[in-house]
Amino acid sequence: MMTEKGKGARVRFAPSPTGPLHLGGLRTALFNWLYARHTGGQFILRIEDTDQKRYDPQSLDELMDGLRWLGLDWDEGPDIGGPYGPYIQSQRREIYADYAQRLVESGHAYRCYATAEELEAMRAEQKARGLPQGYDRRYRYISDEERARLEAEGRPSVIRFAAPLEGKTVVHDLIRGDIEMDNSRINDPVLLKSDGMPTYHLAVVVDDHLMRITHVLRGEEWISSAPLHKLLYDAFGWEMPVLVHLPVILDPSGKGKMSKRKKVVGGKEYLALVREFREAGYLPEAMFNFLVNVGWNFDPEREIFTREEAIERFDLAQINPTAAALPYAKLEWLNGVYIREMDPAELQKRLAPFLAKQLGLDEETLRTSPRLAKLIPLIQVRIKLLSEAADIVDWAFKEASEITYPDPTLLIGKNMDTDQAVAALQRGLELLRSVEPFDAATLEAAFRAAAAEMNVKVGSFFAPFRVAITGKTVAPPLFESMEVLGREEVVRRVENALQALESYAAQAV
Repeated sequence: MMTEKGKGARVRFAPSPTGPLHLGGLRTALFNWLYARHTGGQFILRIEDTDQKRYDPQSLDELMDGLRWLGLDWDEGPDIGGPYGPYIQSQRREIYADYAQRLVESGHAYRCYATAEELEAMRAEQKARGLPQGYDRRYRYISDEERARLEAEGRPSVIRFAAPLEGKTVVHDLIRGDIEMDNSRINDPVLLKSDGMPTYHLAVVVDDHLMRITHVLRGEEWISSAPLHKLLYDAFGWEMPVLVHLPVILDPSGKGKMSKRKKVVGGKEYLALVREFREAGYLPEAMFNFLVNVGWNFDPEREIFTREEAIERFDLAQINPTAAALPYAKLEWLNGVYIREMDPAELQKRLAPFLAKQLGLDEETLRTSPRLAKLIPLIQVRIKLLSEAADIVDWAFKEASEITYPDPTLLIGKNMDTDQAVAALQRGLELLRSVEPFDAATLEAAFRAAAAEMNVKVGSFFAPFRVAITGKTVAPPLFESMEVLGREEVVRRVENALQALESYAAQAV
């Protein structure tokens, strides 16, 4: 098999569209993509939809969208085609039927005519007698005459693999070494169902061979299937691809495989699905950086690296087979780093859909909003997720009348009484109406001087104005926020706040 850089490995990501894409699946796709790009080979997307009962068309669209979000482009696949298509297994039924029949003709498989009732009775008897559960090969050795009779009756049949009854099968895994299984544990599994659909085992072997897959990077849960797949490759007379069973990802507790649904541990919610991470405001750049280091490590001394650097260094032999829990805190930290380093204009584009959805605003307007452009530098260092911005900037997209003060006491600075707060707002209004130019530096200088004149600490003097213009006690820098809103809007809000505080003072008398 081709393993050296430049030799062009062919790898595939072959998900079943039976549910949403989760982080474990995305990591598997990423490692396949990295190895294809590292070797100058091809990354193939193949859809394994043989389980038609659980097939979900919506999950297929979501799956492909999730890969594109992370920047994992494929060279061959169901949407773009390629020389070895179709790339959807349900469209390859005739291919599987042909190869299953070849195994029958070579003596490596046989037709089994057991009915559902027969199999149920067989399992009940095995259970009653304390025997291991499994198919008892009852149709493996019937005579040609008996087969002909069953065929003449029109009895439905499946095709089962005729597994060796003795010996062991050894499969080599690149990062785990040899995997060994007694052949007696392989109970003649079904390869082709009675409706003509293949099982996973037949389809995956046939497809990987016909699509010239050189390396199979898949989840650890498939280790137990590797010996059967080796036997199938041997039965066809084909060379088996290099196997790499990727380590399982544990949930935050470190005590079990990561759930496919978000989980709450110690009161904290941990996401699992790719769409959940996207909706929470994680950046694909941060997720890429994060997932590369889940089971592999770019460099113990470096946390941040480029996509191109990861491609250059990626090495299958350095994948760690040991399961590990996801360091969610590191992902959030990474996301914050990427947000802080992003070009402000680009960050505005990324924030627009989140703000539009959360604040009920028009997305296209937000993409080019001068007000949002001015706010970006004020919030860029304050958020770790794109979804956090709405609570910080919502005040900037409201009318003055929408900023309310249900608790007027918040307009009173620390160690101030009501009269002092009213006086501070009155003095501030005078400055806001007259100061020139109306920019952050000039405003701050004027307000600091006013605080000194009134013998009030600067922080206490500023506090009523922060609440007045935002309705919050915690907000972006005060004078930069004033500059963003403009003189007229700031004056209106402070007038409203002053009126609310004066009304409160009158009622308190």
